[in-house]
Amino acid sequence: MEPMVSVKNVSMRFNLASEKVDNLKEYLIKFTKGSLKFEEFWALKDVSIEIMPGDVYGLVGLNGSGKSTLLKTIAGVLKPTKGTVTVNGSIAPLIELGAGFDMDLTARENIYLNGAVLGFSKKFMDEHFQDIVDFSELHDFLDVPLKNYSSGMVARIAFAIATATKPDILIADEILSVGDYRFQEKCENRMKELMSGGTTVILVSHSIEQVRRMCNKVTWLEKGNVIMTGPTEEVCRAYSTKY
Repeated sequence: MEPMVSVKNVSMRFNLASEKVDNLKEYLIKFTKGSLKFEEFWALKDVSIEIMPGDVYGLVGLNGSGKSTLLKTIAGVLKPTKGTVTVNGSIAPLIELGAGFDMDLTARENIYLNGAVLGFSKKFMDEHFQDIVDFSELHDFLDVPLKNYSSGMVARIAFAIATATKPDILIADEILSVGDYRFQEKCENRMKELMSGGTTVILVSHSIEQVRRMCNKVTWLEKGNVIMTGPTEEVCRAYSTKY
């Protein structure tokens, strides 16, 4: 069976300015003279993972371990410095919820805007509009600009739009930590529906309990390195022992 996602020897380098520049003018002078010093930062170092069809694959690690960078290379948002990423199928990335939103527009307008960003047609959005509104439970706020929404409300709409279709692969980065407990439960149930329909899920969560509950395989990342990959219970036990 062919993997849904194959990450082979992926490394990701970022250049960080390593000196303090007091203002933009000083930055531009140094930049044009070529005297700015940069420090190399490797967010991922020779990472290889394989995600099979139907896997619910968890990524665990502290902040800065490279989890979000890895997700962005899988989603095609970032191109790896070294190595290859092969994806077989359509991806719905819930990486930065609401990244395609315009905060000055109303929720109604944003549902169509975000749908277009995700590649859905107006006809598709018309057909799914009511489901999205029902799932997000924001009927009374449809014509209110998003800048008046709480972050939890924005996340509800983003989650409802991204899961309106059944993608082959769903990438979920800390999305279940938004909103109240009851809504988180509702999101988990929606994800379970997708999983039972054959969607492969890649999940990043700060909650080890959630990873234990939902994933069948886990990779533990630390400072861009893979520490361990294996069955959920085995990796979570080792991770919990350290942290």
